[in-house]
Order: sequence, then C-alpha cells, then structure tokens
Amino acid sequence: MMQVNSDFTRRLPKVELHAHLTGSITRECLHEIWLERRKEEPDLALEDPLMALPSGATNYDVNTFFPLFTTQIYTLLTTVASLVYSTNSVIASFAADGICYLELRTTPRASPSYTKEAYVTTILDCIATQNDAHKNDMRTSLILSVDRKHDAIEVAEVIDLAIRFKDRGVVGVDLCGNPARGIHVEMLQREFGRAKEAGLGITLHFAEIPESASEAELAGLLAMKPDRLGHVIHLPDAVAEEIAGRRIAVELCLSCNVHAGLTEGGFGGHHFGNWMRRRERGAVVLCVYKTDDVGVFLSPLSNEYLLVAEHFNLGREDLLDLCEEAGGVTFGGERDMKWIRQRIAAFRTEMGVAEEALPV
Repeated sequence: MMQVNSDFTRRLPKVELHAHLTGSITRECLHEIWLERRKEEPDLALEDPLMALPSGATNYDVNTFFPLFTTQIYTLLTTVASLVYSTNSVIASFAADGICYLELRTTPRASPSYTKEAYVTTILDCIATQNDAHKNDMRTSLILSVDRKHDAIEVAEVIDLAIRFKDRGVVGVDLCGNPARGIHVEMLQREFGRAKEAGLGITLHFAEIPESASEAELAGLLAMKPDRLGHVIHLPDAVAEEIAGRRIAVELCLSCNVHAGLTEGGFGGHHFGNWMRRRERGAVVLCVYKTDDVGVFLSPLSNEYLLVAEHFNLGREDLLDLCEEAGGVTFGGERDMKWIRQRIAAFRTEMGVAEEALPV
C-alpha cells in the first residue's frame, strides 16, 4: 500500500460539503479588508484581524468561537466590495487545495450596504463567475443556513430566499448556530418541510454538544427527514443506528471538533472511528469529510484527509472511497455528481499509472 502524504491528499479530487463561507475566510484576507476600511475610516476602532485571531491560534471553543463572527468578521463584511473580495478569496482557496466540488453555506444577512437578497445574489454571482471560468477544475454550489437564534419570520425569510434562488445555484438549506441555544422544533419542521417540497437538500448541525442532544431535539430534527447531519457527536446508540439505517450521511471534521474541545481523546479518539467500526460490522454508514471553518481552525481539507489517514490507518484507496462517497450525497444533482465521478476516475487512472511506473 503506497503511503499517504501531503502531496497525495492535496492532489486528491476532494468533495467539500460542509464549509461555512465566513468561517473559511483567511486571516490574511480579513486583514486586507480591514486595511481598506482603515483608509476609508481612519478612526476605525475594530482591532486588526491578525491581532484578534493570532497566527496559528486554533483553540476556540463554543464560548469563544461565535463571538469572533459578531465582533470581527461580520463587522468587516459590511460592503458589497468586501463580500465579493472575501467570497472570491474563499473559492480560490478551496480550488487551490484540490477541491473538485464545493458546497459553501452561509446565513443571509443585511448591512447598511445590502439587503439579505442582495447578499445571496452577490455570492451567487461570484460562484457563477468561478463556475464559468475557463479551465475551471472546481464546481461550487450554495447552501443557505438558518441560525438557531432566528425567530419564525427570519427562518421563513431564509427558506424563501433558498427556494427563490434554487435555479441560480442554491441547492440546500442548513440549520446552524450556537448549539447552546434552544430551538422551536415544530416551526423548523414546518419551514424546512417547505424547502424539502421545493426539492432542496436538508442538512442539520446535530448533537454538537450535550445541550443540543436531548431526546426531544434529536427526534424532532430527524423528523425533518434530513439528507445529511453535521458533527453527530453526542449520540445514543439507538439514534446512531437510526441514522445508519436511514442512510443519512454524516459530515465529520477532526480538527474543528478536537480544537474546539467538542470531543475527547484527541484526533485518535474522534468519533470517526465509531462510524468506521459500525461500517465494519456491516452497517451502511455514509461519511463525508469536511473542514467546517478552515479560516478559524487552519486545517484545509487536504490536511483533514492526511489526519484521518494517519490516525485511522487509511490508505490511498480508502481516501478515494471517501471522496466517492461524498460525491454521492451532494445536493448539486446528477450534473455535479458526474463531474465528480469523472475527476475521481481520472485521478484513479493517474494514480495507477504512477504506481506501475515505480521500480519493482
């Protein structure tokens, strides 16, 4: 079995299905936007992002992670120009990491410079430009996220926008936000049901912390008939068995969970291992590997695959299988799935030729 190394995982045609747009902006990009703001507002009181998010720092937990957005990132992205610049930067970063298909997700928000609708259309315009670019090696789609703190009117607004822009590249809806906040399950079921009826995919942040893993919440969210579930950390065995039995894909992330203290036992103790053991016992487990917030936790998907290979003894074929598995649970439709299959097949051929060329 040929060794998995960083060069292999970077070239691997990866599928990224759980990436938050604002959480994926690099600190350097935020710094550049901050510098432009300082030119326009010399008295800007906002701290330089390179100071607020020190180089190499990844130890953000539930209590320190979410304030980064309200005090820093959202405060910077208040103009159309900053939104365009950051979105293009994020897309370029994923492409450079060897992603062949990307589903970005973001919560529509308004600023003095744009409405929620303009926020969504601006991002979709950036995505369309990238998808149509000559010699483009990555296709991108958009998921709109409902925040757990949203009231009924705000939730309906997000679902309305997702349905309205389904033909322009919105492929699904997500439930995200601080997992310590309670939710109105019945209202969410009604609104996400509208999205489901419109043909949109459903993905939910699920059981991230014990407070969001009550029996009532888990049952209520599963009743929404999700296609994918993110994090899935604090699960009773019966719920895990139900997820596997219903073939709901699980979106897993080593670095985010380990650095944020959501799991115990370091990388080797991550619950990815539990899902793999279920697979070995014959369960149908669909695992999707993801970065979540690469701008915060500093681990691109190529590194996530390197980590999972190292800590769970996976080889090159195993990683390719994970990529294929992720390609089969996208929200983008047959055209995008075909795109992914073609790139994985081409890479398999390339890899086979390379192995045959090695001296015996």
